Formats: sequence, structure tokens, C-alpha cells
Amino acid sequence: MKRFILEKLKSWQSSANRKPLILRGARQVGKTYVLKEFGQNCFPNYHYINFEKNKLIHKAFKENFEPNKILDLISLEINQKIAEDDLIIFDEIQELPEALTSLKYFAEDLPKQAICAAGSLLGLKFNDLSFPVGKVDYLDMFPMNFYEFLNGVQRMDLLEYIDKPLEEIDSIPELVHEKLWQELKNYFVTGGLPEVVERYRVNNNSSLEKFNEVRLVQKQILSSYLDDMAKHSGKENSMNLERLFRNIPEQLAKNIDASTEKFRFKSIIPGVSAYSRLSGLIDWLEAVGLIIKVKIVHRAEIPFSAFTKENRFKLFVFDIGLLGALSELNPKYILDFNFSNYKGFFAENFVAQEFRVKLGINNGLYTWTEGQAEIEFLMDLDAKVVPIEVKSGLNLKAKSLESFKNRYSPDKSILLSAQNFEYNHDKRLLKVPLYLAGSI
Repeated sequence: MKRFILEKLKSWQSSANRKPLILRGARQVGKTYVLKEFGQNCFPNYHYINFEKNKLIHKAFKENFEPNKILDLISLEINQKIAEDDLIIFDEIQELPEALTSLKYFAEDLPKQAICAAGSLLGLKFNDLSFPVGKVDYLDMFPMNFYEFLNGVQRMDLLEYIDKPLEEIDSIPELVHEKLWQELKNYFVTGGLPEVVERYRVNNNSSLEKFNEVRLVQKQILSSYLDDMAKHSGKENSMNLERLFRNIPEQLAKNIDASTEKFRFKSIIPGVSAYSRLSGLIDWLEAVGLIIKVKIVHRAEIPFSAFTKENRFKLFVFDIGLLGALSELNPKYILDFNFSNYKGFFAENFVAQEFRVKLGINNGLYTWTEGQAEIEFLMDLDAKVVPIEVKSGLNLKAKSLESFKNRYSPDKSILLSAQNFEYNHDKRLLKVPLYLAGSI
């Protein structure tokens, strides 16, 4: 499966000042696969060390942090000579804190040795040993976006129409548009976790049977996330984390065909209704990559961060397929696009995912609210504020967008929906198919 992050890994490889790299991301997003692919295609050899499976190799890090001695002991254990121009992959590094600490010494003493580490964000975030701050590089990895999904299910016939920046796409033939819209609905069910996408791709059953099997895989993955919560946060805290995680789709069900509202803190945990009591749990889920926070701004001016409040935001699930699984929403409703309570939120969740792949985990997403008007996303594009309204279907009434334009007179506005391309020069409004959100 082609992943965009491979190009970023190649840029890291060629960097003159590279340090050991930590590939961050939630479980099941494909970190191990992409690192092995990177090692196989871009290095003479690569050496894969899994600290969860190979407990004997822990001894190489227990006695000292001298990199050459560590490499000698690893070579002895794996019965392979490690050359200076080889790639070393440390997987499940959260299982051995000493290996995490050793990256500092590899950066200082063996800067030419290419080392990539990956592991559960849960373990990496809450490790007790000293973290090699300033001595490592980072890359963030997310579930497959819609483009990667099309590639993964081998719809190359559709990719050629969207494999370019938005400004280079003049139009989409109507037949192609309909097929892309159908694939988007398929993606709404599967999401972008590689194991789920692969199960969908190789399954020869009827469409509905195929998607029901997808749901089973997603529920197994959800169980593994909940197990991780218990492992790294304790029993009582993990129960509260699970309540919060499951509450996200529960809140959204209340907003029928409306834009997603501010996240509300009441009735998640018995007796707790204040943000101050829930902020730690929200920060925890965001830190390990399981939720996406979109901050609400009350003025559409740069910098957006100056017009936010700490307790005003929306929350989305990091993978749209898991959103459906958490909601226990029958795939047939999604495929028929007959789930009115959720359509708007699914569309917003999808756009949030697509934007985060482009912006990265440390660049915030913003929405705008003033009075009764609300725009789902604001972007700072070419030093100009661009409002982006999201519609789940063909009803393109956009009162909030008109309100925004009257107040701020943007040079351009974007409306994402089920409609094909259209540009209204008079209103400076670009109507873009929802599936092209990642091309903005």
C-alpha cells in the first residue's frame, strides 16, 4: 500500500543533520509496515528489532548506553553484521525504556547510523525514563487518507483524476464523480486503518457481508485500544477514558443534519460536569492520537489561536471507520447514505482527518462561530483567511457562509459537498466535491 509518509522518510534519510527518528502514531496505522518498506527500498539492508517479541535483546541495553557495544550485542543476537549504511528499526520501543534513552547516545556518538523507532504512542507518552529531548527527529503517521485508500483497494482508474493539487483540477467527469462518491461511502465504512482496508480489499463476499466483516475487525482493534488504556492508565482512569471516547459519537447523534456543536462535558462521567475535571482525559486521548480536537474561534482573524478559549472545541474520532464502529451504525445505512442523524458529522470527521494528514498533529484545526453562524473549518491559505463549509449532501443552502462573507469579505470561499465542481466568479465561491478535501 502506497503511503505518503514514505516521501517524508526519504527526506529524513537525505538530511545532512538527521537524528534517530521516532515515527509516532496510534496503534494499527501502519508504522511497522512502512518502516520495513522504507528499509527494503532505500537501504542496502535493514535490521528489524521487535522489543515486545525479543526479550533476550533487552540485555544489550541494560548494561550501558555505548552505541558500538549495543550494536555488537545486537549483531550477535540476530546473527547479522550491521553496517554503517544499514537501517536499524526499533519496533515496540515503549517496551524497553532503555532503548528509548539510548537514542540520545546514538545521535551523539554514531550520527551516520540510520535508526528509526516506532511504538505505541501510549507507551511513548507516559514512559518513566528520561526522554531523549532534542536528540531525535519526529514524524507523525495517521490512518490512510482517501487517496491512500483508493490506492490500497487498487482503484488506479479513479486516482488519475484526483492525483494533483486542487488548483490543477478543472473538472471531474460526471461518471467518474459518481464512482468517486461511491468509493467515499465505502471509505466512510472502512476508514483508513491498513488492516481493515486490506481485509476489505481481499474479501470476495457480497458487499454487505464484506462490510460486516470489516466491522468485526474494527471492534477487535477498538478492544486493543481499550486494553492499552488499562495498561498505561490504571483501571479506574481507563474506564473514564473509555466513557469519554464512546461519548463523542453519542453527542453527535443529537445534532440532526446540523453542524457539530461544541463538545459538552456533562453526563460523561457520573458527578462530573466541569471541563477542569475532564481536561486531563481529553488531553490524554489527544496525546495518544485517538481523537482530533478542533478549536472554536469567535473571530476570523489571524492568528486564530488568539481568539479561542481553552474549553471551547469540537472532538472527532481519529478514524472515520472506527467512528461507525463506536456508533454501532449498520454499514448499510452509510452505503445507502440514509443516516440523517450522522451524515453531517461523518462529513466533518472525514474533512478533519484529511486536513490533519496535510497539517500534522501539532498544527491546530479551527472552526468559526459568531452568534448563530458557524463555519466548519477556517484555513490560513497564502496569508488569507479562507472559510470552508462542509455539507454532507446536495442541499447547499449556506446561510452561515453568507454571514461570514458579509462580515469578513474573504477573497475566496470553499463549499465541500456531494456536488461536482463549480466556481461562482461573482460570489468567489468554489464548490468542491467532498472527496477532494485532502487536495485543498
